[in-house]
Amino acid sequence: MSQGEEEQRNLEQAVAGERVGYRRPPVGTRFRPGQSGNPRGRPKGARNLSAVVAAALSERVAVNENGRRRRITKLEAAVKQLVNRAASGEARATQLLLALVQANEAGPAQQDANRLGEADAIVMAELTRRLGERAS
Repeated sequence: MSQGEEEQRNLEQAVAGERVGYRRPPVGTRFRPGQSGNPRGRPKGARNLSAVVAAALSERVAVNENGRRRRITKLEAAVKQLVNRAASGEARATQLLLALVQANEAGPAQQDANRLGEADAIVMAELTRRLGERAS
C-alpha cells in the first residue's frame, strides 16, 4: 500500500468518527473474530526430549525367549541384553548394570527421606538408637 493510499484511508476513518491510535488499530487491519494472530504458531503437542525418549522406550517389540514369542517394551529388551552381557563376563556391561542398580536403590530412599516430617525424623532417630544398642 502506498503512502498516499494510507493517508486517504486514515482520512476516511477520521471522517467516519473512528478513533485510531495507540491500542486502537484501524478496523480493516484488526483480527477477525476466531482468527489467531499467529495462525501457524507453535504446534500443539510439541514434545521435549524426555517425552520422545520415554515414548521410544515404551514401544513394544517382538522377541523370542525360551522358544516362545513375546512382546516386551524396548526398555525391557535393553535391560535384558545388558544383564545377559554382564552375566557373560563383559566388564563394561557389569559396571553399567551395577551403576543402574545403585541409582535405582538410592532414588526411592532419598524421596522417602524428603517426605519425612520433623516428628517422623525424631521417631526414626530414636528407633535407630534403640536398634543400635541391641546390636552391641
